[in-house]
Amino acid sequence: MKLVTFQNQSQLQIGILENNRITSLQEIQHDVQNDPLLQKEGDDYSFPLSPDEFYYAGLPAIEAVKKIYDLLKVNGARLQTIEAHHSTLTTPIPNPRKIICVGRNYRAHALEMKSDIPTIPVLFAKYSNSLIGPHQPIVKSPKTNKLDYEVELTVVIGKKASKVKQQDALSYVAGYTIGNDTSARDLQKRTPQWLQGKTLDNSTPIGPWIVTSDEIMNPTNLAIKSYVNGEERQSSNTKHFLFDIPYLIEFISDLITLEPGDLIMTGTPDGVGFGMEPQIFLQPGDVVRLEIEKIGWMENKIIDGSD
Repeated sequence: MKLVTFQNQSQLQIGILENNRITSLQEIQHDVQNDPLLQKEGDDYSFPLSPDEFYYAGLPAIEAVKKIYDLLKVNGARLQTIEAHHSTLTTPIPNPRKIICVGRNYRAHALEMKSDIPTIPVLFAKYSNSLIGPHQPIVKSPKTNKLDYEVELTVVIGKKASKVKQQDALSYVAGYTIGNDTSARDLQKRTPQWLQGKTLDNSTPIGPWIVTSDEIMNPTNLAIKSYVNGEERQSSNTKHFLFDIPYLIEFISDLITLEPGDLIMTGTPDGVGFGMEPQIFLQPGDVVRLEIEKIGWMENKIIDGSD
């Protein structure tokens, strides 16, 4: 199931994307309330409609929606839908409680950054001020001259996780999406801590939707690519992770309790602008396209933030 967050007039709504059409959760909830067959079942089919609250509710809310949607279709419900290309998609979870990022999680990327190969995961944070939607412009701050792109598989946590073991870790995942860990390399590199180069306003696209975990049984074997102005820059596979997703969830949850709606950005492969010779950084007017197998693609234009 693909879950999208989209702008409907002045309101953010969640919907299910199927065959290039969106069925809003509001429409699904309305049909449930008016379907006598479902009412007879006696189950609780309630779920939050706010994007943040929906993902904070985690896997139970997602599983309820999937069950209801399937039942409505079996019962022949005539659900109203919206054409996807007529909708403005936004970042799926506008205000995740935590955005935990993993640095240098591909050997080739660590080498192109002239860094040591890590023996434990390198963690840093982003904040929701940086998040934008899958087709919104990335704002190039006037404070940076070295803006870079980083395609990353992004994990959405589905239930509270503390001291989780690797063998159980994937059961805590709600789904997967694409992230661009856009990085201001000059700001990132001027201090030992990377934060100031990693969480600039309106710099981090997430999307275009969340693919629920039941549709991606093996997240550690997905093709991952990026393009700038149509030129392929990154091409790899998540099988080249130094630390795979079960390991990361075990490692992080042993230190930090993860909560539903939290994001883990799992690191980028080689091919970033910083690693090129000569180095090439993003400029206003450039278009960055990211693709991950079984999820889809998103595309963002760089705009000048000095105005």
